Amino acid sequence: MENREKIYNTLETSHAMMMAQLNEIDRNRKIYPLWTIREILAHLSGWDDAVLNFLSALIKGETPTVIAPRGADVYNQETVYTREGLSYDRILSEYIQTRAKVMELVRTMPNELITQVSVLPWGAEGSLQDMVVFFGDHEIEHVRDIEKMIEESNQA
Repeated sequence: MENREKIYNTLETSHAMMMAQLNEIDRNRKIYPLWTIREILAHLSGWDDAVLNFLSALIKGETPTVIAPRGADVYNQETVYTREGLSYDRILSEYIQTRAKVMELVRTMPNELITQVSVLPWGAEGSLQDMVVFFGDHEIEHVRDIEKMIEESNQA
C-alpha cells in the first residue's frame, strides 16, 4: 500500500472509530479526571490543527512551526482551554471539519512531501507518516478508553 494511502487510511480509521463512540457515551461522563468527551474532541481538534500547520508549511516549502514548544501536556491543556465555552456541538463540528481539511491536504499534497523529514509540532524531527502513525494510535487509545467506559456503564 502506498504511503499516502496508509496515512489516509490511518486518519480515516481512527476518526471513524471515535465517531462511532459519540452516540454511546454520556456527554457529561468523566472519561479522565478532568475531561469528558467534549474535552477529548477539543484535544483531538487541537492536534489536527497541528497537523494542518505542519502540512501547510511543507506545501509552502517552509519549515513547520513548533506549536508545542513546552511539550504535549501543555499543548493539550491549551487546546482544551481555548475551546472552553464552546458548545459540544460546535466542538464536534470543528473536530469533523478539521479532520476533513487534513484529509484533503493529504489527498492532494505532492508525493515527495509525504515522507519528507521536517520539524514536528513538538520539536522532534519526522515525517507526516511518522506523525500520523503517532496520532492515529493516540486517537485509538482514547477510543479504547471510551469503549471501556461505555462497557462499564452497560454492566452497571
